[in-house]
Amino acid sequence: MTYALITLVVLIAGLCAYATTRPDSFRLERSIVIAASPEKILPLIANFHRWAEWSPFEKIDPTMTRTFGGQPSGVGATYGWAGTGKAGAGRMEITGQTPESVTIKLDFSKPFEAHNIAEFTIRPEGGGTRVTWAMHGPSPFITKLITIFVSMDRMVGKDFEAGLASMKQVAER
Repeated sequence: MTYALITLVVLIAGLCAYATTRPDSFRLERSIVIAASPEKILPLIANFHRWAEWSPFEKIDPTMTRTFGGQPSGVGATYGWAGTGKAGAGRMEITGQTPESVTIKLDFSKPFEAHNIAEFTIRPEGGGTRVTWAMHGPSPFITKLITIFVSMDRMVGKDFEAGLASMKQVAER
């Protein structure tokens, strides 16, 4: 019993020590080409009221409450949510917008606190528009520990892919 306990303590200490060597920040991104103009796509991103049409996070919790504030769209627009389980709780605010990009300050309060930046870039490509959805931010210790077992890209990347595919369907109607 004592050897098992010592082994467990050594393993946990080793994992914690290894976690401290992980990167202090993360970045993930996905992109898609949409057969629509940037002018048709930008309002889907810059107006939080329109996110229900395409965002995969809107479908996570049917009981999720939403609050909108600030400007109706563009810089200063805010969106707060509170749900259970995976939905968690948090707030977004559009902090920058050009015809080619939207920058969003993304603050999670549940299930754990995190402060990230989401960026959407919109560039004409061929007969359509390439939309890139990126997120980056700091990796505190708990994130470093979790990402030993599953990467941030693996945790969130599929949601970004689903969201972009849904945005494509909405914009190409």
